[in-house]
Amino acid sequence: MPDLRIGIDVGGTNTDAVVLGADGQVLAKAKRPTTPGVTDGLRAALDAVLDQVEDRAEVTRVMLGTTHATNAILERRGLGRVAVLRLGAPATTSVPPLSDWPADLREVVSAGEAIVPGGHYVDGREISPLDLDAVRRFMDGVQADAVAVTSVFSPADDGHERAVEALVRAEYGLPVSVSHEIGSLGLLERENATVLNAALYGVAAHVTDALVTALAERGLGARPYLAQNDGTLMTLEHAARLPVSTIGSGPANSLRGAAYLSGVSDAIVVDVGGTSTDLGVLAGGFPRESAAAVEIGGVLTNFRMPDILAIALGGGTVARSGGVGPDSVGYRIAREALVFGGTTATMTDAAVAAGRIPAGAEEWRERLKAALKATETGDMSEGIADILQRALSVADGMVADAVDRMSLGRSDRPLVAVGGGAFLLPDHIAGASTVIRPEHAEVANAVGAAIALASGRVDTILPAGDSRTEAIESVKEEARARAVAAGADPSGVEIVDLLEVPLSYLSEPAVRVHVKAAGPLAR
Repeated sequence: MPDLRIGIDVGGTNTDAVVLGADGQVLAKAKRPTTPGVTDGLRAALDAVLDQVEDRAEVTRVMLGTTHATNAILERRGLGRVAVLRLGAPATTSVPPLSDWPADLREVVSAGEAIVPGGHYVDGREISPLDLDAVRRFMDGVQADAVAVTSVFSPADDGHERAVEALVRAEYGLPVSVSHEIGSLGLLERENATVLNAALYGVAAHVTDALVTALAERGLGARPYLAQNDGTLMTLEHAARLPVSTIGSGPANSLRGAAYLSGVSDAIVVDVGGTSTDLGVLAGGFPRESAAAVEIGGVLTNFRMPDILAIALGGGTVARSGGVGPDSVGYRIAREALVFGGTTATMTDAAVAAGRIPAGAEEWRERLKAALKATETGDMSEGIADILQRALSVADGMVADAVDRMSLGRSDRPLVAVGGGAFLLPDHIAGASTVIRPEHAEVANAVGAAIALASGRVDTILPAGDSRTEAIESVKEEARARAVAAGADPSGVEIVDLLEVPLSYLSEPAVRVHVKAAGPLAR
């Protein structure tokens, strides 16, 4: 039986969907406006590609990249109340949990915070014995939907976090987010990510229920997956435990899709949407990861995210006499842009005026001419034409500057242009050796979701002595096990990234080890 895969990516303006055959060819594709409730746009895109499939029983897997988690944090909507527990007294009391959070987000999320005895030093010694009675006293005094537990240096020793997790689940029946599964070294950023993860449990349940229901309503027995922020996938069960991992999945999907469609594994990728343009770098076919802490909704976190530069430029961005945007008509472009009979000058209109027209949309030029003619009152049409010309020049400068910032001085890499607004880009961009426009580029994000692997990663500290080699092998096995838990076929999991950094100024030599394992999805 043919093995068909459906990839869906929910963006700020459009929701894209594709069907890939067993040979990896794009068999069907669709682009539908993202609706305010998101789910309706997802269903519309899914229906559009299913209408192009002869036998729905041949669809075995559906992969979704979604903005639900990101939107929930940015809009302070749908988040759960979290009891925040830090295991680190008396060493970490000078900076309480959530101290750097925006006041409105903290008010929505926090059900209470406490620092109790526990945690470890970097060399594995206890800061103080874990006080489970203090945990009980705190839990007895809060009303929460979930619990976030962060222990000092838990990536090196997770014993205290696991003990508290077992207690809370057994005695209070609440879901628990533990930091060693989420972030890397760096207490405050890892704690922030852990709290956000706990706050997103309800959002994750809503997304997974909506996806499962949508598939059931359409008679699909396909296994669903969610996209992660590193360009890989996870099962719904895994996503329910680590929903924060879905943040940033859209840009990662675009990068992976660009690599797949272009056949280029090292390149700059420019993904032009309706509202913004995201730039990233491919290294070995995977997104280059950010080395800096990532801010989400005003909160610093330290889990792995693609190194993305976003600029306020898209097909729906408003063109003005003074420049470009930053506001956009978004999903309303189909009725507000000049090329669609509207009255708002957008960057799509500017590109069309300059002869940059996507394949199959030659009629846009005639529509633009008609729109300009309809506005003729004295020299009005000439004025709009000038605005469009200046706006495109400004936009080209914005793109060139962004490419220069992402290339880090290298000009020998090609640039892969993807996204529904990729036609806005010129054929020659300073800082790139060439501009590649692959087939199906407008749905590269959905393609990236459909072809993704499942992965697992571990970031920890190990002794640098004679036991180092054995310890690293143990970490590799743990990374492989996490990849399998995320949905990978055990027989196909490989170590795709291994980073070892010696640590200085310790009483005993130690190294920080980061391991990532990935493999094809299990059937």
